[in-house]
Amino acid sequence: LIILVWHWPFRATVNLSTNVCLDLYGIGNCILTQNKSLFERADVLVVHHWDVRGRNSDLPQKARPPHQKWLWVNLESPSNTQNVHRLNGLFNWTMTYKTDSDIFLPYGELVRNSKTAHFSIPKKSKPVTWVVSNYHRNNWRAEYHASLSKYIEIDVYGRANNKPISKEMLLPTISQYAFYEAFENSVHKDYITEKLWRNAYLAGSVPVVLGPPRDNYEKFVPSDSFIHVNDFVSEKELANFLTSLWKNQSHYAQYFNWRRKYSIKMTTDWKERFCKICTKFHSLPQSQIYYDLNGWFEAE
Repeated sequence: LIILVWHWPFRATVNLSTNVCLDLYGIGNCILTQNKSLFERADVLVVHHWDVRGRNSDLPQKARPPHQKWLWVNLESPSNTQNVHRLNGLFNWTMTYKTDSDIFLPYGELVRNSKTAHFSIPKKSKPVTWVVSNYHRNNWRAEYHASLSKYIEIDVYGRANNKPISKEMLLPTISQYAFYEAFENSVHKDYITEKLWRNAYLAGSVPVVLGPPRDNYEKFVPSDSFIHVNDFVSEKELANFLTSLWKNQSHYAQYFNWRRKYSIKMTTDWKERFCKICTKFHSLPQSQIYYDLNGWFEAE
């Protein structure tokens, strides 16, 4: 199978000179390429939405080979995705964070441990932190944060607060805090991002989540692994709960019980994501076309 990535995500430069799917992931019969001269031969054309954003002039202009499938890839939410309607009728398959995608692409997932694992909770010296790059004051999450911070101390890092934090220091810094504000930038079904998986779970901090409803989170993670803002009538009630939980170490530790059974897996390498297409190819619907791609994507 030949998988042609029309524009590498975010126009990054990547080396595909070797058989990466076989060499890195043990996936055979799978050629991942950016060589546009292979367009006529490619079995799958991969289009990452951010790189075309509905500009059809950035798509192949040649006649489309009848055997070829087009795959639409997007990890942003509908609130941050423009011009999807312009792509209606072009794509056969979808690859997004939505569970009803043809190829489900979660930001993270739980993997069951082969045997019970011991997890050491990092030493906590402060209550709550938040790392945020885009802070819009009138956004629901910013308003909720501002209100919550009146009742409990919250240290904010990131470009939005002129306290940038390097990739290397991100997890060690968050790990010192008991709780992490895993506030999504918009609220949509299944839209649960690295704010939960990496910033909270990988750092060993308990996530306080603002996003889709609790039952949506519970499709992916244990109910006792996070605290949901919707469970509290006010920001003050949540702050009081966090304060008392932080002071009660045995109760706090119960939020990590699930770690004995599960580990976090995050797939952040686009090469691995795209090689996965070959493992799914033969089980995907062969005659499907998304005539209403934006309708499917925006459906909750």
